[in-house]
Amino acid sequence: MPPVLGLILAGGLARRMGGGDKVLLRLGGRTLLDHVTERLAPQCAGLALSANGDPARFPDFPGPVLPDTVADHPGPLAGILAGLDHAAARHPDVASVVSVSGDLPFLPHDLVVRLLAARGRAAIVLAASGDRAHHTVALWPVGLRADLRAALVERGERRVGAFLTRHGSAAVPWPTAPADPFLNVNTPDDLERAEAVLAGRG
Repeated sequence: MPPVLGLILAGGLARRMGGGDKVLLRLGGRTLLDHVTERLAPQCAGLALSANGDPARFPDFPGPVLPDTVADHPGPLAGILAGLDHAAARHPDVASVVSVSGDLPFLPHDLVVRLLAARGRAAIVLAASGDRAHHTVALWPVGLRADLRAALVERGERRVGAFLTRHGSAAVPWPTAPADPFLNVNTPDDLERAEAVLAGRG
């Protein structure tokens, strides 16, 4: 399997959780970031965390913390760009970056290998479950970084879906039973649901 850099996106404002760093919320006694890191790390050649502000608040993360390189916090595309730039500068043997949201504590253990297997179908390969495509859980070629920077800086694009549409994407589906591996923790109710899944009750 070719080396892939794992990028955890943690730059959101978590308004529906009352603000702050959502990835530092605790699930089963551990942070969401711990859960995501544990599942993603074995699948990748290295990890990076996309987050703005003081990196010291993530002292145990096993990789660099990457701030946006585009002004005004334009959303997840800026975090993905930071990951692609980091891969190009520090990991010359890495041709792809897999991005995941930092609020997905049940990421599948076969995420990277299945996305890699489908990469010949489109420029960008993303995960899907149920009737949803997960735009920020995707495999991105490092070679897209120049156009992504142009999209953000010159064209003012902000929507991940629009960028995917312009370049072409393919979705790899995962089953949602016994639980959706892409259950994301956006609200207090979602956190309760995740606790039930972790305990085997959901």
